[in-house]
Parts: sequence; structure tokens; C-alpha cells
Amino acid sequence: MDILLQLVVSGIALGMIYAVIAFGYQLTFATSGTLNFGQGEALMLGAMVGLTLVGTIHGGPYVNYWLMIPIVMVFGALQGVVVEWIGVRPAIRIKSEFGWIMSTIALAIIFKNVAENVWGKDNYPFPSPLSAMPIQIGPVGVQPMQIAVVVGALAIMLAVELFNRKSIYGKAVVATANDRDAAGLMGINTKLVITFSYALSSAVAAFAGALVAPLAQASANMGASLGLKAFAVAIIGGLTSGIGAIVGGIILGIAETCTGFYISSGYKEVPGLLLLLLVLAVKPAGLFGKTAIKKV
Repeated sequence: MDILLQLVVSGIALGMIYAVIAFGYQLTFATSGTLNFGQGEALMLGAMVGLTLVGTIHGGPYVNYWLMIPIVMVFGALQGVVVEWIGVRPAIRIKSEFGWIMSTIALAIIFKNVAENVWGKDNYPFPSPLSAMPIQIGPVGVQPMQIAVVVGALAIMLAVELFNRKSIYGKAVVATANDRDAAGLMGINTKLVITFSYALSSAVAAFAGALVAPLAQASANMGASLGLKAFAVAIIGGLTSGIGAIVGGIILGIAETCTGFYISSGYKEVPGLLLLLLVLAVKPAGLFGKTAIKKV
């Protein structure tokens, strides 16, 4: 029983990383109906840029971990703007259903290749700002960085939700998400809102990279797998539900850690993918998603 509790704790920490990335998918889908399939590479770049700032690679460290986080998020936001300008906006303009898919995938490959040339293909340990000694909570040992991951993930998602609800710019985002054409008629610059959603999405992913890197190892290859799993989480939870991203992430994270321990690490990704197939068959909009009704 103690081992199961330990696996659940580890799974929740892992699942919250998936949830943050999935939340980024939701941000762009809400405003433009598109997804950035390079979201995993945004996380990877956040981790690698963060490593450059706080690690010994490339002559560092230059700043401490806590100052590194806002710098990484700004870098991620700029990367998201580039993706929207180059890969998404032209496809939206010509109303190409698949143009933005191929464009964001192509940009993801480019970002990965650039990262491999700048940082190499090796795995690098990422300096942790917190002690590596676990905190004992009953029979379960919890690493301080795992707690930081859960708290940080919830905090960034809550901050975005409060921004959307309380600020004038956030309300423009919500209006665009509800009806882009009507928002445009009301004088809202929907193109700017979509650009902002991509910037915010990539900034959130870069933040996730800075969170997860101390628990794992940073590398130019870390993004693809995390991005794909987070996309599965977004589908399982529902592309229109923030709660769905959290629940889906926790389910997938716990499923992976338990499968890896009780069966084999080679099969740890199977339960989550089976759940994805089951959800798509039974509830295509996701566990918490709303089915869209299109007028014809």
C-alpha cells in the first residue's frame, strides 16, 4: 500500500506537467480553433534556455533559478509569436484546414534541430533550487521539487484564468473564444488576440520546462514525448475544459507510474493511450469537454 501511495504522488507530479502543457493547447484552440503541435518543443526550449542561465553549460550560471523563470517565459512567449506569425496566421488567412498542422509540425522539427546544434544531443542534469531530500508525509516521501511542480502548475493555470476573468485584455480573449466573428464586429483585434494566445501558450509551456527539468534531465529531445502525451491529456480531459486538463493529466501520470512499476517501464505509456482511444470512442469531446454544435 505504501508503494502505491508513493507511485500516486509521483504520478500526480508528472501529471501536473502534462496538465500545464495541455492547458497551453486549450489556450490556442479556444481563440483560433488551431493547435500548436510544437508545444513540446516550446517546453524543451524553456528547459534548455533555463539550463543555460542557471547551469554551467555555455559559461553559466548567470542568474539564480527564480530569476530564470520569468526570463524563460518571455523567451517562450516570443517563440509562440513566431509560430503564430509564420505557421498559423497564413493558414487562417487562406482558411486552410491542414496548413497550420503541417506548419507547426515543421517549425517544431526546426526548433529541435536548432536546439541539437546549440546544446547537442546529450542529457544534462538541471540544478534544483530545492533540497533533494524527500519530505516524509506519513509513509510517503515527497521531494520538495515535486511539491513545487504541483503548486507552480496550479498557480500558472489559476493566474491565466484570473487574467481572463478580471482584465480587459482577458475579456477580449474570452470574447474571441466565444465568437471570433462577433468579437471582430465589436472592434476587438482578433488577430492580435490569437497572437497573444500563442504567446501565452508557449510561455506556459516554457514555464513547465523549467519546472520539470530539475526532476529529470534536460535535453533537446525531451519535448516531443511530453508534447504528445499532453495532447492526449487535452483530448481525454476536453479541449475546452481547464479542469479536464488537470484531471486528465493526473490520470495519465498515475497510470504511467503504476504501469512502469507493476508491469514494465516498456509498457508505461500503453494505459494512457488505451484510455485515449476509449474516450474518443465513448465521449469524443473529452471527459469534461462540450460538444460543439455547428449550424449548417
